[in-house]
Amino acid sequence: MIGYLRSALFYAGYICATVIWGGLSVLIAWMIPYRARFTFIIGCWTRFCLWWLRITCGIRYQIQGQENLPAQPCVVFCRHESTWETLFLQTLLAPQATLIKRELLMIPFFGWAFALLKPIAIDRSNPRAALKKLIQDGKSRLQNATWVVLFPEGTRMPTDQLGRFQVGGAALACAAGVPITVIAHNAGQYWPAHQFLKRPGTIQVRIAPVLESTDQSGKSLSALASQKMFELQTSINPAIRRPD
Repeated sequence: MIGYLRSALFYAGYICATVIWGGLSVLIAWMIPYRARFTFIIGCWTRFCLWWLRITCGIRYQIQGQENLPAQPCVVFCRHESTWETLFLQTLLAPQATLIKRELLMIPFFGWAFALLKPIAIDRSNPRAALKKLIQDGKSRLQNATWVVLFPEGTRMPTDQLGRFQVGGAALACAAGVPITVIAHNAGQYWPAHQFLKRPGTIQVRIAPVLESTDQSGKSLSALASQKMFELQTSINPAIRRPD
């Protein structure tokens, strides 16, 4: 019962912060230069949400390998288990463009504010057009010193299952001539996808050394990234399984 009450308290603050900050951002953030706008919209909101999560639900995090992040923005592959990593990554890498479903921009307050941050919004019903847009927009963001963040499994995965990697992110890295950084974590154990109850504990985050895209094809680079993700996830959760 205490866990449900703490989770309810978190969501009350989370929703209020999203509505208030999202509305404020829509009103004034468009007047602010892009990099300052990212800090204003995302930096303040996500840091509050992670702080409120720690206060209400006792969820903390610990990072290993932060020194492996390159000095220049690159393509980032992150494990997708919950909502937590979508908040955390915004505080770790700034500014960043996230690959998202176009429909997310239609969500009141959140989507409206998110649209001001130049995400790469694709139509998943048209894979060919989506890949073309990812490479075109992704190269533009990278050339403007903006991180490009993707969840290569394409959807949230169970904590004990690694999903198949989609090749689009690796194709972007090869086309832009930038490396890939792989980030693993076990946030799903504490903030399970599609579940109300949060569990107290410390999320483990692992960041691997970069994978260079030089002399690689998108397919081979994607396979290397998948193997690296499996190795990192195994160090956190030995029970994780590869795709069938």
